[in-house]
Amino acid sequence: MTESEKVTVGGMLSALVLIVPAFLVHVAPRFPGSLTGSLFGIAAAVLFLLLLSYSAVKRLPWVKERTKEHVSIGAVLTFHVYAGAVGALLGIIHSGHKFQSPLGIALTLSMLTVVASGFVGRYYLAHIGQDLRDQQKELGVLRTRYDSLALAAAGLKDQAVVDPNGVPLGQLLGAMSDLEFAITARETLKRTLARWVFLHIAASIVMYALLVLHIWSGIYYGLRWLG
Repeated sequence: MTESEKVTVGGMLSALVLIVPAFLVHVAPRFPGSLTGSLFGIAAAVLFLLLLSYSAVKRLPWVKERTKEHVSIGAVLTFHVYAGAVGALLGIIHSGHKFQSPLGIALTLSMLTVVASGFVGRYYLAHIGQDLRDQQKELGVLRTRYDSLALAAAGLKDQAVVDPNGVPLGQLLGAMSDLEFAITARETLKRTLARWVFLHIAASIVMYALLVLHIWSGIYYGLRWLG
């Protein structure tokens, strides 16, 4: 994910965080069933259906073969990220902050779980991985410096040993210890977050099932704006 993508998607997720609790101060009960509200809902549903294009390109060999000459998997993934974030925003707007229906509440929660878990996998987990590589590289440099200083200190008595940068041997050892602790903590966090894909897939299945029920109930009980 590029820096511009991080800023854009992060901004949309921040908007979601602000919009969701806004029902405490604003509720529009008739908006979801109005023409404008329905158009927001239809647009959100279309975007969420288009999210499946990434799964098709990634997991179906015949689809991947037919599309690889026209669009890269990276471009499809970028669209997947943007469509999920925009679709969630449109879905919240469509609700009119009328969180009274158990079906609507469950659909909203599953939708937000899909978006949040996707963001964790696309950005945060990759960010942690890059930090780990940088810290491990830095630890390797410190160990090399420490080994050379320890070797030099072996033949000295009661003399302080410092590296060319002026760092005492004891201070260098402390920096290595702190860095090893940070690496262990990040590795633990990475292993925990590595399970995001299972949550993402499970939440997606639930979301699509609830979305179908939501659309069916809207048609079954009648679309008010058609009248």
